[in-house]
Amino acid sequence: MPAFDSDQEKFAALDAQVLDISVDSVVSHVAWQKKDIGPIQLPMLSDFYPHGAVTEAFGIMREGSPVPGISERAAFIVDKNGKIAFARVYPLDHQPDNDELLRELEMLNKAA
Repeated sequence: MPAFDSDQEKFAALDAQVLDISVDSVVSHVAWQKKDIGPIQLPMLSDFYPHGAVTEAFGIMREGSPVPGISERAAFIVDKNGKIAFARVYPLDHQPDNDELLRELEMLNKAA
């Protein structure tokens, strides 16, 4: 999240809004910021109740090891018509590549 937060202006320049969605509660998000990552300006959304409804809709609920019941680490670009224009699932120990996502957004903007 800190990398997305620091690149917020780059995403905004491409007419994009970055959102974080996880199955963690709002309380967990606040504690994570206070204890681990520092304040984040980007919206952090909770898919806590009903547990994982958005995660399930996007098809990224982890069912197997090592941590079932959480979402895969994934990045989606949803266009202005609500269509998923880009989707990638990353290993849990990898962060999405902001440069890759910015390139995808540039290509989508050129094609529009």
